[in-house]
Amino acid sequence: MTDFTLTKDADGIATITWDVVGKSMNVLSLEGWDDLDGCVTDALGDDAVKGIVITSGKDTFAGGMDLNVIAKMKAMSGDDPAAGLMDGLMKSHAILRKIERANLDPKTNKGGKPVACVLPGTALGIGFEIPLACHRIFAADNPKAKIGLPEIMVGIFPGMGGTTRLARKMGAMAASPFLLEGKLSDPKKAKSAGLIDEVSSDPMADARAWVLSATDADIVKPWDAKGYKMPGGTPYHPAGFMTFVGASAMVNGKTQGAFPAAKALLSAVYEGALVPFDTALKIEARWFTHVLMNPSSEAMIRSLFINKEALEKGANRPDAPDQKVSKLGVIGAGMMGAGIAYVSANAGIEVVLIDREQAAADKGKSYSEGILDKGISRKKVTEDKKAEVLSRITATTDLKALEGCDLIVEAVFEDVDVKADMTKAVEAIVGKDCIFATNTSTLPITELAKASARPDQFIGIHFFSPVDKMLLVEIIKGKQTGDIAVAKALDFVRQIRKTPIVVNDARFFYANRCIIPYINEGIRMVAEGVSPSLIENAAKMLGFPLGPLQLVDETSIDLGVKIAVATRAAMGDAYPDGAVDEVLFAFKDAGRLGKKSNAGFYDYDDKGKRQGLWQELGTRYPEAGEQPDLHEVQNRLMFAQVLEAVRALEEGVLEDIREGDVGAILGWGFAPWSGGPFSWLDIVGAAWAADTCDALTVKYGDRFKTPSMLRRMAEDGTAFYGDTAQQAA
Repeated sequence: MTDFTLTKDADGIATITWDVVGKSMNVLSLEGWDDLDGCVTDALGDDAVKGIVITSGKDTFAGGMDLNVIAKMKAMSGDDPAAGLMDGLMKSHAILRKIERANLDPKTNKGGKPVACVLPGTALGIGFEIPLACHRIFAADNPKAKIGLPEIMVGIFPGMGGTTRLARKMGAMAASPFLLEGKLSDPKKAKSAGLIDEVSSDPMADARAWVLSATDADIVKPWDAKGYKMPGGTPYHPAGFMTFVGASAMVNGKTQGAFPAAKALLSAVYEGALVPFDTALKIEARWFTHVLMNPSSEAMIRSLFINKEALEKGANRPDAPDQKVSKLGVIGAGMMGAGIAYVSANAGIEVVLIDREQAAADKGKSYSEGILDKGISRKKVTEDKKAEVLSRITATTDLKALEGCDLIVEAVFEDVDVKADMTKAVEAIVGKDCIFATNTSTLPITELAKASARPDQFIGIHFFSPVDKMLLVEIIKGKQTGDIAVAKALDFVRQIRKTPIVVNDARFFYANRCIIPYINEGIRMVAEGVSPSLIENAAKMLGFPLGPLQLVDETSIDLGVKIAVATRAAMGDAYPDGAVDEVLFAFKDAGRLGKKSNAGFYDYDDKGKRQGLWQELGTRYPEAGEQPDLHEVQNRLMFAQVLEAVRALEEGVLEDIREGDVGAILGWGFAPWSGGPFSWLDIVGAAWAADTCDALTVKYGDRFKTPSMLRRMAEDGTAFYGDTAQQAA
């Protein structure tokens, strides 16, 4: 079976239909390129064909290039991968250029055949780059469809002509949200922005009519016409100069130079704007090759697409019957409970939201109403949708309303005794097959399960705040947790369209185990006299969304104090963070609790807007006369997290490196360009990592001691994602 098929009719229209067998959405493979090329060559070479319509046999057009193929392109390119990649890219460009020129005479721009593209639904990535090479794009009036170029989100950029065509079609400034931010639009907004040409209730009929009436002038792209001028100006045009200067500043301001794809994209647009179109395509291909050769792109594609998708499809799900949730009980209507109730009701699940007082329960339900009202104001939610979602949430104080629930998520105060009492009270009401999950970020699941009459049905489900925005959910198995409970938790997380990772019970589980050392290292450096600005900017230059000081402000300093007290009590003399506590406790005593009190490591205005680092910070903790090297600060911040990830794998808390990488990026924004802690170690190499750890250990202590697993990999020359990755794990 071929991915593209060609049919011709009596009107002289050749229809090329994209329909990949066995896929719910079309994705382009290397074989698919050959199929498309064959169909286009046939249609253009047939004198009876007056024009071409390219469409899809599905209710969407395409989801893009098969990223599994992109991830392997370098390996498939032979002994000289850069040359092999460049050659393959230019062959792809030639196919799209063949569509674009469509037999037009190179001198007169006459004698060509019109090519229209019909989008029945979503068109992403190469699924939009192919339409951009066509002469007119018709989209169905489908408000659920998304159109755009999201490649930047997975560490690459539109490298099949999309960057060059969109920049020349719209101008660099207008194209930037779609290229540099991966902005997606519904068909009407896409037409308004200039991405497509027509939105129609019958796009195929309209496309056919256009093909039969199109003239030579209709099918010559602006950049192929005499006298073409780039909208907004080229780099050396007075207006264009300011555009490109501003774009460079914007990209570097947002990425701090940590994301290679954004810089490469901007370079492709800038350099391409100075030369003829066909040369610009070569420049784009060169920069795309540059990005594909960078290990960052491979790591990002692997973690943010391949591994993420595998986990969402249940890669580590136990072999158990379907455990789809029909009725959910949420105990505790605070911020976490309210968020869990909203995402569940929004996914179609009936929810009972419980709190001690009706006012508190009602307030928890109103949280959903607020989110939905905001969606209505942005025209993303209808009044009917709002009513439907809210009707699924029953806010009450009556525990008996939990009868019939097949999953309970308890989100009450972080206290073992309080949670134990609630566990017993709820289990006395719900059925014997109901799974009980506790939403906790620090308390051991095995300890909490002691209050349960059915510990095999007791599990941890750790949501991240705010629940409606954070993509990751951490599922924690206690020592007695059974397969049905794990399957139930996984199926529930997939129902609410989040990404799950499954870990074993241990102090702080996985995510907090890595986040806390990152925060602590930043605080420790403040006490040492390292410039707070250096600390925060070093983190951002590594690609972290928040520096450690801003992060502790966001999560609240008093929460850090509570965690420190509990950890010290549990660890006794082995507790390693006394120097951090001196700073944290001083801030708490001064009432500087972070963003929630408008005072922490940063100053805030009366509306809670961050104003800059606390002006007295340098007085309380004077900066040393000699500051450390930037890379040393970055190594401390990076290894504080990465080593905990390795130890979690070594100790069996993590069972799968994919979960460690995906969880790190989605859970706390770990340097997305790196693909996660294990991918980063593969990029820098185990040998370099071990040597760096040894140097940090000598200077700063045993928290940087090289784990045995990493030491062994350094000696053996193995990698986490290499041929011996699973053996190493």
